[in-house]
Amino acid sequence: MSGPDVDVVIVSYNGAAWLDRCLRALLDEAPAAVPTRVVVVDNGSQEETQRVLDAWSSRVDVDRAGTNLGFGRAVNRGVAQGAAPVVVLLNPDAVVQPGCVDALLGALREHPRAGLVGGRTLRPDGSLDPSSCWGRPTLWSWFCAATGLTALFRRSRLFDPESLGGWQRDTPREVDIVTGCLLAVPRPVWEELGGFDERYFMYGEDADLSLRARRRGYAPRITPDAVAVHANGASSPRRAHKLRLLMTGKASLARLTWGPVRARAGLLLLAAGVVVRAGAERLRGRTEPWGPLAADWTWLRGWPTKEDR
Repeated sequence: MSGPDVDVVIVSYNGAAWLDRCLRALLDEAPAAVPTRVVVVDNGSQEETQRVLDAWSSRVDVDRAGTNLGFGRAVNRGVAQGAAPVVVLLNPDAVVQPGCVDALLGALREHPRAGLVGGRTLRPDGSLDPSSCWGRPTLWSWFCAATGLTALFRRSRLFDPESLGGWQRDTPREVDIVTGCLLAVPRPVWEELGGFDERYFMYGEDADLSLRARRRGYAPRITPDAVAVHANGASSPRRAHKLRLLMTGKASLARLTWGPVRARAGLLLLAAGVVVRAGAERLRGRTEPWGPLAADWTWLRGWPTKEDR
């Protein structure tokens, strides 16, 4: 018998209720029209999530890492366990809607030089969740964020360029970055790119992958027909800690993908933005989420290398 056409890889870390919804949608409510294998790499979740994995273990390949490997390393581990010609990465807090996986496959067939294809994500209330894709980070976009121009002119093509303006992700379009919450990639492309760079513990690895794909001549894109409801961080810790993870990923992206002078300028802009926002918080009588970042600058070093761990 031939193997599956698609390997869906999910990395779980707590968030039991959303993981259960994710698997139910993928396997029962909105299954793909082609043979699909699902592998869940669990990064040391607590008991409630382990019970969910036990309940699905007859239909899902469960790899219990026993510890938090980080997102990129866990994804690479899950992808390596399959051999299907297409890999789909899906967050455990993303619930695919009917036709989602099939639309991703269709877009890859129609646009073979896309390399990476993402979809349209919605918040649980039905509003747009723009995080399925972003524009390329630049010194200009980080300057706008640091000076507050991005906050003042949200969705501005000039002052908030990474948001891609007012585009509702409702038309097909090439993009700079497809995020790992919903991403399809032919296995040969994944192997050509070497998968995720495991120097990113989490956050930044999908931007790095997309930018490497573009440098190799691929044109990542979004198809609006692939829709998923995305809780966006349902398994993440409190906001201040999540923000630290995000900013650490940004720092790593600058250090690992930009030249020394440009990276130094980018890190200064990240730091300036934190100072501005932490100051604004203090004026409002608040201490989070930016205050802790301004009190401890270790995140500016980026994720530690294997030698540092």
